Amino acid sequence: MPEPVKIIEWQHLDKRKFYIFGPTLFCGIRALLYPPNLIKTRLQVQKKRAMYKGTIDAFRNIVKLEGIRGLYKGFLVSNFSVLSGQLYITTYELVRQKTSRYNLALRGFFAGSCASIIGQTVTVPVDIISQKLMVQGQGQCAKNYKVKGAGMIIREIWQHQGPKGFYKGYAISLMTYGPTSGVWWAAYGSYLGIVGNLVPDGTAPIVVQGICGPIAGLTAGTATNPLDVLRTRLQVEGGNSVVAVFKELIREEGIMGLSKGLSARIATMMPSSLLITLGYETIKKLSLRKDLVESGEFKIR
Repeated sequence: MPEPVKIIEWQHLDKRKFYIFGPTLFCGIRALLYPPNLIKTRLQVQKKRAMYKGTIDAFRNIVKLEGIRGLYKGFLVSNFSVLSGQLYITTYELVRQKTSRYNLALRGFFAGSCASIIGQTVTVPVDIISQKLMVQGQGQCAKNYKVKGAGMIIREIWQHQGPKGFYKGYAISLMTYGPTSGVWWAAYGSYLGIVGNLVPDGTAPIVVQGICGPIAGLTAGTATNPLDVLRTRLQVEGGNSVVAVFKELIREEGIMGLSKGLSARIATMMPSSLLITLGYETIKKLSLRKDLVESGEFKIR
């Protein structure tokens, strides 16, 4: 049997260290994975007359017409959601602490869902602005159009829709990210046990965690992609309701329209799950209380 995974809980952490290391990690991961997310967004909002034929074609066309900078449109604005990341991990750990009597899968589902609901309050306005930045000028040479800045987009939303415009799709965001987060953590908890029984004796816990993270990302990304398509379209293009957007999508593209951007989403979620899993577990080790490190209760390696 591999070395058992000893989970570091909320009460084991030095919170000062935790809140320094956390934002640093998430900013780095966001920079690495922003281009696939931008491509996914563009694929999901394009209509039947597709500008891009798929993930690879989208990448090539964006770089050709807009340059490497085109892959990072809206990146600076999106970094404000690091605040929601801190809310997310705090909520997640606290709910896990309160549900300790349940198994890992149930604790993960409850904690992940609650964390996502809290985090979306900050994330949705940032997403709306960054997504509008992502899709502007697509299909045009960078020299032939004038890019709207975040300030102009914020003013336009405020003038035409008021404060509610910044929470367009808030309900569908909760419906998307709540289940996605819940499924991810539930799958991760389940896979820890399954993979742990399959790997060779002496396998380090971090290896087991590194395997389970991407598989959980694949599971959650595939299961909730239809909701993500509806959310993206509602936030970027507008619409009266989720139902109206759904009917329009089915009428124009059929049921397969709900799978748009799936490959790009998986291309984002699997590596991000690996990085987040390894990074987050490392951060928790680095943030252990000094007395626990000195006592040898947790092995730091």
